Amino acid sequence: MRHAELWKAVDQLAERHGLSPSGLARRAGLDATAFNKSKRVATDGSPRWLSTESLMKALGAVGASLEDFAALAEGRQGHTAPLLGFAKAGNDGYFDDAGFPVGNGWEEVRFPGLGNEAVYALEITGDSMEPVYRHGDRIVIAPGAPIRRGDRVVARTRDGEVLAKVLGRQTERTVELLSLNPAYEPRELPRANVAWMARILWASQ
Repeated sequence: MRHAELWKAVDQLAERHGLSPSGLARRAGLDATAFNKSKRVATDGSPRWLSTESLMKALGAVGASLEDFAALAEGRQGHTAPLLGFAKAGNDGYFDDAGFPVGNGWEEVRFPGLGNEAVYALEITGDSMEPVYRHGDRIVIAPGAPIRRGDRVVARTRDGEVLAKVLGRQTERTVELLSLNPAYEPRELPRANVAWMARILWASQ
């Protein structure tokens, strides 16, 4: 990450949240001039780098992540995906037969660019996915992405149960889903009872 890219990302972060660089600094509890252009170069003309502490305060002030900031610095604006609470995902009417989102009740979440996959996001509730995914984490799902053994997936049964697991062995009749939380036993489901499975591409953690 080059000096100019880093400071450009600070400017874009402020703009995205309706702030000037000085407004972002104030919201972060910093001196109002901390992000001013005059502070980006030392008196001898050498580049002055943003401190990690200042960056983390700025990100925390606007609810952004390091992934968001890196995407700005690299010129990736990121994408938005429809977002639904994990508990609601078990209800009828939110997905088609292939596992793509339909219906109402979807908000949006921004995430770093991941190509041209058709994706959506689920917000984790409960502890059945710990320690990998915790309550409040958001996972981005790609129903059209190929799935292989060892991939982390979300599966929905025809009974409306939604599971975040690691895909194990598959046969013509069964699908093995390995638990992320060691307190939960692996599951072996009849293939006919699996409505759909989608690969997890990204998680906010």
